[in-house]
Amino acid sequence: MSSDKLAQKITTISESKGYHQIDIALVLGSGLAGFIDEIENPCVIPYAQLEGFPGTGVEGHNPNLVIGTIENTTVAVLGGRSHYYEHGDAAIMRLPLETMKAMGINNLLLTNSAGTAHNGLTTGDLMLINDHLNLSGANPLIGEKTNNRFVNMSHAYQAKLQQLMRDSAQSINFPLKEGVYAWFSGPNFETPAEVSMAHKLGADALGMSTVPEVILANFLKMNVVAISNITNPGAGLSEIEISHQQTQDAAAESAENFAKLLKTFLKNFKA
Repeated sequence: MSSDKLAQKITTISESKGYHQIDIALVLGSGLAGFIDEIENPCVIPYAQLEGFPGTGVEGHNPNLVIGTIENTTVAVLGGRSHYYEHGDAAIMRLPLETMKAMGINNLLLTNSAGTAHNGLTTGDLMLINDHLNLSGANPLIGEKTNNRFVNMSHAYQAKLQQLMRDSAQSINFPLKEGVYAWFSGPNFETPAEVSMAHKLGADALGMSTVPEVILANFLKMNVVAISNITNPGAGLSEIEISHQQTQDAAAESAENFAKLLKTFLKNFKA
């Protein structure tokens, strides 16, 4: 099903619940799906009802699109994403994002769970992404036929939304960190040498998602802001045994701070 038809289907459902305009879309990362519980008067649409939406096969994700309000801001929350490492397709999230854009949503808040590239960040920190490194060798626009594929990524993360996130953190005295996110394809965690390399190249955090969506969102001319929830030290930086379960557990421990920051941001948000 095309993004326009999907948008029409979702809009019909959401309008029947009283939601006629959606201010911002959110994508929730691993272990962060609990944020859906913050949505008031939720309208839940399973991905299975949206033809072409990729299901999420990763624990800690919620395969539903949920529309509702948080702090009087109307949101469309993707409770999980598909990853490049699940399908070998960097553009796996193109249809969901095209659908959000076709619904008239111009703002996108991306979240992920990530590891550190150095000891300046620690488990439990939240990091505002101010730039990224694509170290995967993949790109979601490969195969795009139009000249729009030549996306200018000089300002991939919108300055206005970034400042709003900073101001929101300051207003609640939250120590928001900031830095560069490096995308590795996964699904294996990085080696100590890869962590060291990424740090030398300028990375502060490492993960297996988000960058394809940022590229796609800029292609679609959406405004992007992104947050990493730091769940583990990178390989070689500690004796912690890194695993997906460990990252999920750490994300759950950060859930309260994560929710507080995002709710404050949405309270201050003006579409």
